[in-house]
Amino acid sequence: MSPVVMHTVARMMTPVLLLVSLVLGVRGHDIPGGGFVGGLMAATAFALQMVAFGRPAAIKQLRVHPTRLAAAGLLVALGSGVPAMLEGNAFLSSDWAEFPLPWSGSLKVGTPQVFDVGVYLAVLGTAMSFILGMGRGEDTTVPEART
Repeated sequence: MSPVVMHTVARMMTPVLLLVSLVLGVRGHDIPGGGFVGGLMAATAFALQMVAFGRPAAIKQLRVHPTRLAAAGLLVALGSGVPAMLEGNAFLSSDWAEFPLPWSGSLKVGTPQVFDVGVYLAVLGTAMSFILGMGRGEDTTVPEART
């Protein structure tokens, strides 16, 4: 494939893939999708950047070290269980709150959605750590034994 075509496809598809990953992450609590699928879709967008423009470009686009992203996601996911414990319920029990909206109605937010955000970040960080590690190529290979 021509580098021009690959660069053009990567520039056009990366925002689309990231948007689809957000949609999958947000809608996943009620219908198929969720943090895991959304995180994998986001990792696909950054992997496309790496294939088209190289490993340094993917790292620059990610903006956060993948290990820190995975750790933050794990903390957010675990933190979503704390509100239920403070109310005397089991860890990771659902807890919901309603916030009135200025124009009409209200917004219902719950700990399962916060958990999905944590899973999204953890999966994105873990997948990108793996993908970027593979992108190093010969830098990390063990030298062959001489016989």
